[in-house]
Amino acid sequence: MNKKVVVGMSGGVDSAVSALLLKEQGYEIIALFMKNWEEKDGSGMCQSTQDFEDVARVCGLLDIPYHTINFVQEYWDSVFGNFLEELKCGYTPNPDILCNREIKFKHFFNKTLSLGADFLATGHYAQINGARLLKGADPNKDQSYFIYTLKKEKLPKILFPIGGLKKSEVRAIARAHGLPVSDKRDSTGICFIGKRDFKEFISHYIPFHKGIIEDVDGKVLGEHDGVAYYTLGQRKGLGIGGPGDAWFVTAKDPERNVITLAQGDDHPSLYRQEIEATDLSWVGEPPSELPYACRAKIRYRQADQPCFITHIENDFLRVRFVTPQRAVTPRQSIVFYQGEECLGGGLIKA
Repeated sequence: MNKKVVVGMSGGVDSAVSALLLKEQGYEIIALFMKNWEEKDGSGMCQSTQDFEDVARVCGLLDIPYHTINFVQEYWDSVFGNFLEELKCGYTPNPDILCNREIKFKHFFNKTLSLGADFLATGHYAQINGARLLKGADPNKDQSYFIYTLKKEKLPKILFPIGGLKKSEVRAIARAHGLPVSDKRDSTGICFIGKRDFKEFISHYIPFHKGIIEDVDGKVLGEHDGVAYYTLGQRKGLGIGGPGDAWFVTAKDPERNVITLAQGDDHPSLYRQEIEATDLSWVGEPPSELPYACRAKIRYRQADQPCFITHIENDFLRVRFVTPQRAVTPRQSIVFYQGEECLGGGLIKA
Protein backbone atom coordinates (compact mmCIF):
# COMPACT_ATOMS: atom_id res chain seq x y z
CA MET A 1 0.00 0.00 0.00
CA ASN A 2 1.37 3.42 -0.98
CA LYS A 3 2.09 5.97 1.70
CA LYS A 4 -0.44 8.80 1.74
CA VAL A 5 0.79 12.41 1.73
CA VAL A 6 -1.19 15.60 2.20
CA VAL A 7 0.52 18.37 0.23
CA GLY A 8 -0.13 21.94 1.27
CA MET A 9 -0.76 23.71 -2.05
CA SER A 10 -0.47 27.50 -2.22
CA GLY A 11 -0.85 28.07 -5.94
CA GLY A 12 2.88 28.72 -6.36
CA VAL A 13 5.63 26.81 -8.11
CA ASP A 14 7.26 25.44 -4.94
CA SER A 15 4.24 23.48 -3.70
CA ALA A 16 3.38 22.43 -7.27
CA VAL A 17 6.80 20.86 -7.82
CA SER A 18 6.61 19.30 -4.35
CA ALA A 19 3.42 17.49 -5.37
CA LEU A 20 4.94 16.49 -8.70
CA LEU A 21 8.07 15.01 -7.13
CA LEU A 22 6.12 13.08 -4.52
CA LYS A 23 3.80 11.59 -7.13
CA GLU A 24 6.80 10.51 -9.19
CA GLN A 25 8.14 8.80 -6.06
CA GLY A 26 4.97 6.72 -5.82
CA TYR A 27 3.13 8.43 -2.96
CA GLU A 28 -0.65 8.73 -2.87
CA ILE A 29 -1.24 12.49 -2.97
CA ILE A 30 -4.04 14.63 -1.61
CA ALA A 31 -3.67 18.36 -2.24
CA LEU A 32 -5.11 20.82 0.25
CA PHE A 33 -5.35 24.55 -0.40
CA MET A 34 -5.34 26.55 2.84
CA LYS A 35 -7.58 29.59 2.93
CA ASN A 36 -6.18 31.76 5.72
CA TRP A 37 -7.34 35.23 4.80
CA GLU A 38 -10.68 36.41 3.48
CA GLU A 39 -10.91 39.79 1.86
CA LYS A 40 -12.05 41.04 -1.53
CA ASP A 41 -10.29 43.54 -3.73
CA GLY A 42 -11.85 46.52 -5.50
CA SER A 43 -13.43 44.31 -8.17
CA GLY A 44 -15.21 42.16 -5.60
CA MET A 45 -12.98 39.12 -6.16
CA CYS A 46 -11.42 37.31 -3.24
CA GLN A 47 -7.66 37.64 -3.51
CA SER A 48 -7.11 33.90 -2.96
CA THR A 49 -9.27 32.99 -5.96
CA GLN A 50 -6.41 33.14 -8.46
CA ASP A 51 -4.19 31.01 -6.25
CA PHE A 52 -6.89 28.36 -5.91
CA GLU A 53 -7.45 28.36 -9.66
CA ASP A 54 -3.73 27.73 -10.14
CA VAL A 55 -3.91 24.84 -7.66
CA ALA A 56 -6.80 23.36 -9.64
CA ARG A 57 -4.89 23.65 -12.90
CA VAL A 58 -1.77 22.00 -11.49
CA CYS A 59 -3.72 19.20 -9.81
CA GLY A 60 -5.71 18.59 -12.99
CA LEU A 61 -2.48 18.21 -14.93
CA LEU A 62 -0.98 15.89 -12.29
CA ASP A 63 -4.25 13.99 -11.88
CA ILE A 64 -4.41 14.34 -8.10
CA PRO A 65 -7.44 15.23 -5.96
CA TYR A 66 -7.58 18.66 -4.36
CA HIS A 67 -9.68 20.35 -1.73
CA THR A 68 -9.87 23.63 0.18
CA ILE A 69 -9.56 23.87 3.94
CA ASN A 70 -10.65 27.02 5.72
CA PHE A 71 -8.47 28.33 8.54
CA VAL A 72 -9.66 31.94 8.36
CA GLN A 73 -10.90 32.03 11.96
CA GLU A 74 -7.84 30.21 13.29
CA TYR A 75 -5.58 32.60 11.40
CA TRP A 76 -7.38 35.63 12.80
CA ASP A 77 -7.26 34.28 16.36
CA SER A 78 -3.71 32.91 16.38
CA VAL A 79 -1.81 35.10 13.93
CA PHE A 80 -3.47 38.35 12.93
CA GLY A 81 -4.72 39.19 16.42
CA ASN A 82 -1.21 38.69 17.78
CA PHE A 83 0.18 40.81 14.95
CA LEU A 84 -2.08 43.73 15.89
CA GLU A 85 -1.30 43.47 19.61
CA GLU A 86 2.44 43.52 18.91
CA LEU A 87 2.06 46.60 16.72
CA LYS A 88 0.11 48.36 19.46
CA CYS A 89 3.04 47.76 21.80
CA GLY A 90 5.42 49.37 19.32
CA TYR A 91 7.05 46.14 18.16
CA THR A 92 7.74 44.88 14.64
CA PRO A 93 6.26 41.35 14.65
CA ASN A 94 6.93 38.54 12.18
CA PRO A 95 3.57 36.89 11.41
CA ASP A 96 5.14 34.38 8.99
CA ILE A 97 6.84 32.55 11.87
CA LEU A 98 3.62 32.51 13.87
CA CYS A 99 1.68 31.27 10.83
CA ASN A 100 4.05 28.34 10.43
CA ARG A 101 3.82 27.47 14.12
CA GLU A 102 0.10 27.92 14.67
CA ILE A 103 -1.45 27.20 11.27
CA LYS A 104 0.73 25.07 8.99
CA PHE A 105 2.42 22.87 11.56
CA LYS A 106 -0.37 22.81 14.13
CA HIS A 107 -3.90 23.04 12.69
CA PHE A 108 -2.90 21.89 9.21
CA PHE A 109 -0.62 19.18 10.60
CA ASN A 110 -3.42 17.87 12.83
CA LYS A 111 -5.83 17.89 9.88
CA THR A 112 -3.32 15.82 7.92
CA LEU A 113 -3.23 13.15 10.62
CA SER A 114 -7.03 13.15 10.93
CA LEU A 115 -7.27 12.29 7.22
CA GLY A 116 -5.19 9.20 7.82
CA ALA A 117 -2.18 10.53 5.94
CA ASP A 118 1.33 9.38 6.73
CA PHE A 119 3.00 12.72 5.99
CA LEU A 120 2.40 16.44 5.57
CA ALA A 121 4.45 17.94 2.75
CA THR A 122 5.06 21.63 2.09
CA GLY A 123 7.14 23.65 -0.34
CA HIS A 124 9.54 25.00 2.26
CA TYR A 125 13.23 25.32 1.41
CA ALA A 126 14.48 23.29 4.36
CA GLN A 127 15.60 19.71 4.95
CA ILE A 128 15.07 17.01 7.55
CA ASN A 129 17.64 14.44 8.57
CA GLY A 130 16.23 12.15 11.22
CA ALA A 131 15.47 14.34 14.24
CA ARG A 132 17.44 17.30 12.85
CA LEU A 133 16.10 20.32 10.99
CA LEU A 134 18.56 21.52 8.36
CA LYS A 135 18.86 24.52 6.08
CA GLY A 136 17.62 24.31 2.52
CA ALA A 137 20.23 23.59 -0.15
CA ASP A 138 19.65 26.98 -1.79
CA PRO A 139 21.28 29.57 0.49
CA ASN A 140 19.27 32.34 -1.15
CA LYS A 141 15.93 30.66 -0.40
CA ASP A 142 16.59 28.80 2.87
CA GLN A 143 13.48 29.09 5.06
CA SER A 144 14.64 27.33 8.22
CA TYR A 145 14.51 30.73 9.96
CA PHE A 146 10.72 30.74 9.58
CA ILE A 147 10.16 27.21 10.89
CA TYR A 148 12.56 27.10 13.85
CA THR A 149 9.61 26.38 16.17
CA LEU A 150 9.24 22.86 14.74
CA LYS A 151 9.84 20.09 17.27
CA LYS A 152 11.82 16.94 16.56
CA GLU A 153 8.78 14.81 17.43
CA LYS A 154 6.95 16.12 14.35
CA LEU A 155 9.82 15.87 11.89
CA PRO A 156 9.28 12.17 10.98
CA LYS A 157 5.80 13.12 9.74
CA ILE A 158 6.91 16.08 7.60
CA LEU A 159 8.37 16.16 4.08
CA PHE A 160 10.12 19.05 2.34
CA PRO A 161 10.43 17.65 -1.22
CA ILE A 162 12.27 20.64 -2.71
CA GLY A 163 14.53 21.35 0.27
CA GLY A 164 17.52 19.79 -1.48
CA LEU A 165 17.03 21.84 -4.66
CA LYS A 166 17.84 25.35 -5.75
CA LYS A 167 15.03 27.64 -6.86
CA SER A 168 16.33 27.61 -10.45
CA GLU A 169 16.12 23.81 -10.42
CA VAL A 170 12.56 23.92 -9.12
CA ARG A 171 11.47 26.24 -11.92
CA ALA A 172 13.30 24.09 -14.48
CA ILE A 173 11.42 21.00 -13.28
CA ALA A 174 8.13 22.89 -13.49
CA ARG A 175 8.85 24.01 -17.05
CA ALA A 176 9.96 20.55 -18.14
CA HIS A 177 6.63 19.11 -16.97
CA GLY A 178 4.54 21.95 -18.36
CA LEU A 179 3.24 23.16 -15.01
CA PRO A 180 1.24 26.37 -15.56
CA VAL A 181 2.86 28.09 -12.55
CA SER A 182 6.47 27.51 -13.67
CA ASP A 183 7.13 31.24 -14.06
CA LYS A 184 4.68 32.58 -11.48
CA ARG A 185 6.29 35.20 -9.28
CA ASP A 186 6.94 34.37 -5.64
CA SER A 187 4.66 36.02 -3.12
CA THR A 188 6.50 38.51 -0.93
CA GLY A 189 5.72 40.54 2.14
CA ILE A 190 2.96 39.91 4.66
CA CYS A 191 0.26 37.77 3.07
CA PHE A 192 -2.76 39.71 4.35
CA ILE A 193 -1.34 43.06 3.24
CA GLY A 194 -0.01 42.09 -0.18
CA LYS A 195 0.75 45.00 -2.47
CA ARG A 196 -1.30 47.51 -0.49
CA ASP A 197 0.14 50.40 1.46
CA PHE A 198 1.05 49.22 4.97
CA LYS A 199 -0.09 52.41 6.70
CA GLU A 200 -3.44 52.46 4.92
CA PHE A 201 -4.12 48.81 5.71
CA ILE A 202 -3.17 48.95 9.40
CA SER A 203 -5.15 52.15 9.97
CA HIS A 204 -8.36 50.12 9.49
CA TYR A 205 -7.53 48.09 12.59
CA ILE A 206 -5.48 50.33 14.88
CA PRO A 207 -5.94 54.08 15.43
CA PHE A 208 -2.53 55.71 15.44
CA HIS A 209 -1.67 59.21 16.48
CA LYS A 210 1.04 61.55 15.33
CA GLY A 211 3.90 62.04 17.74
CA ILE A 212 7.33 63.55 18.22
CA ILE A 213 10.57 62.51 16.53
CA GLU A 214 13.65 63.13 18.70
CA ASP A 215 17.37 62.63 18.30
CA VAL A 216 19.35 60.62 20.86
CA ASP A 217 19.90 63.81 22.90
CA GLY A 218 16.18 64.58 23.15
CA LYS A 219 16.14 67.36 20.56
CA VAL A 220 12.86 67.52 18.64
CA LEU A 221 13.41 66.87 14.93
CA GLY A 222 9.89 66.58 13.59
CA GLU A 223 6.67 64.60 13.71
CA HIS A 224 5.85 60.97 12.95
CA ASP A 225 2.57 59.32 11.87
CA GLY A 226 2.46 56.56 14.51
CA VAL A 227 5.07 54.33 16.15
CA ALA A 228 3.81 51.15 14.43
CA TYR A 229 4.74 52.52 11.02
CA TYR A 230 8.45 52.50 11.78
CA THR A 231 11.05 49.85 12.54
CA LEU A 232 14.51 49.97 14.05
CA GLY A 233 17.21 50.73 11.50
CA GLN A 234 14.73 52.35 9.11
CA ARG A 235 16.09 55.14 6.94
CA LYS A 236 13.45 55.90 4.32
CA GLY A 237 10.18 57.67 4.93
CA LEU A 238 11.28 59.63 7.99
CA GLY A 239 10.84 63.08 6.49
CA ILE A 240 14.00 64.35 8.15
CA GLY A 241 16.55 66.07 5.94
CA GLY A 242 19.31 68.60 6.42
CA PRO A 243 23.10 68.46 6.26
CA GLY A 244 25.24 65.52 7.30
CA ASP A 245 24.66 61.78 7.24
CA ALA A 246 21.31 60.09 6.88
CA TRP A 247 19.04 59.52 9.88
CA PHE A 248 18.04 56.11 11.20
CA VAL A 249 15.46 54.91 13.72
CA THR A 250 17.20 53.69 16.87
CA ALA A 251 14.33 53.44 19.37
CA LYS A 252 10.54 53.53 19.70
CA ASP A 253 8.67 54.55 22.84
CA PRO A 254 4.93 53.81 22.43
CA GLU A 255 4.07 55.11 25.92
CA ARG A 256 5.47 58.55 25.09
CA ASN A 257 4.58 58.12 21.40
CA VAL A 258 8.14 59.08 20.46
CA ILE A 259 10.50 57.86 17.74
CA THR A 260 14.24 58.33 18.34
CA LEU A 261 16.69 58.85 15.47
CA ALA A 262 20.46 58.90 15.20
CA GLN A 263 22.57 60.30 12.40
CA GLY A 264 24.93 58.01 10.52
CA ASP A 265 24.83 54.30 9.76
CA ASP A 266 27.69 53.70 12.21
CA HIS A 267 26.08 55.44 15.19
CA PRO A 268 26.65 53.35 18.36
CA SER A 269 22.97 53.40 19.31
CA LEU A 270 22.22 51.32 16.21
CA TYR A 271 24.33 48.40 17.43
CA ARG A 272 24.15 45.84 20.22
CA GLN A 273 26.56 43.06 21.08
CA GLU A 274 24.53 41.29 23.77
CA ILE A 275 20.95 40.21 23.25
CA GLU A 276 18.39 38.61 25.53
CA ALA A 277 15.62 36.38 24.21
CA THR A 278 12.45 34.81 25.59
CA ASP A 279 9.71 32.46 24.28
CA LEU A 280 12.40 29.92 23.49
CA SER A 281 11.70 27.01 21.15
CA TRP A 282 14.27 24.26 20.52
CA VAL A 283 13.95 21.66 17.78
CA GLY A 284 15.66 19.17 20.12
CA GLU A 285 17.31 19.77 23.45
CA PRO A 286 18.85 23.15 24.37
CA PRO A 287 22.64 23.40 24.76
CA SER A 288 23.72 21.80 28.03
CA GLU A 289 27.19 23.30 28.39
CA LEU A 290 27.70 27.05 28.47
CA PRO A 291 29.06 29.18 27.01
CA TYR A 292 27.95 27.50 23.80
CA ALA A 293 29.60 28.57 20.55
CA CYS A 294 27.29 28.64 17.53
CA ARG A 295 25.93 31.05 14.93
CA ALA A 296 22.72 33.01 14.83
CA LYS A 297 20.72 35.42 12.74
CA ILE A 298 18.36 38.12 13.96
CA ARG A 299 16.49 38.54 10.67
CA TYR A 300 15.74 36.54 7.55
CA ARG A 301 18.42 36.63 4.82
CA GLN A 302 21.06 37.83 7.26
CA ALA A 303 24.27 35.83 7.10
CA ASP A 304 24.81 33.63 10.15
CA GLN A 305 26.79 35.52 12.78
CA PRO A 306 29.25 33.87 15.24
CA CYS A 307 28.10 34.12 18.84
CA PHE A 308 28.11 32.51 22.27
CA ILE A 309 25.01 31.57 24.23
CA THR A 310 26.15 32.55 27.71
CA HIS A 311 23.06 31.91 29.83
CA ILE A 312 19.92 29.77 29.58
CA GLU A 313 17.31 29.60 32.30
CA ASN A 314 13.83 28.21 31.64
CA ASP A 315 12.36 30.45 28.92
CA PHE A 316 15.17 33.01 28.85
CA LEU A 317 18.65 33.20 27.37
CA ARG A 318 21.45 35.67 26.84
CA VAL A 319 23.72 35.65 23.80
CA ARG A 320 26.85 37.61 22.98
CA PHE A 321 27.85 38.18 19.37
CA VAL A 322 31.47 38.34 18.28
CA THR A 323 30.58 41.41 16.20
CA PRO A 324 27.95 43.99 17.31
CA GLN A 325 24.67 43.57 15.45
CA ARG A 326 22.83 46.38 13.71
CA ALA A 327 19.19 47.28 14.36
CA VAL A 328 18.37 44.54 16.85
CA THR A 329 14.57 44.59 16.85
CA PRO A 330 12.51 43.49 19.87
CA ARG A 331 10.03 40.65 19.20
CA GLN A 332 11.78 39.65 16.00
CA SER A 333 13.23 36.15 16.17
CA ILE A 334 16.81 35.17 16.84
CA VAL A 335 17.53 31.72 15.37
CA PHE A 336 20.55 29.58 16.23
CA TYR A 337 22.56 27.27 13.97
CA GLN A 338 25.32 24.73 14.31
CA GLY A 339 26.65 24.35 10.79
CA GLU A 340 23.64 23.53 8.59
CA GLU A 341 21.48 22.45 11.52
CA CYS A 342 18.79 24.77 12.85
CA LEU A 343 18.79 24.41 16.64
CA GLY A 344 15.83 26.64 17.48
CA GLY A 345 15.44 30.21 18.64
CA GLY A 346 13.39 32.74 20.52
CA LEU A 347 11.98 36.26 20.51
CA ILE A 348 14.36 39.14 21.08
CA LYS A 349 13.59 40.75 24.41
CA ALA A 350 12.65 44.40 24.55
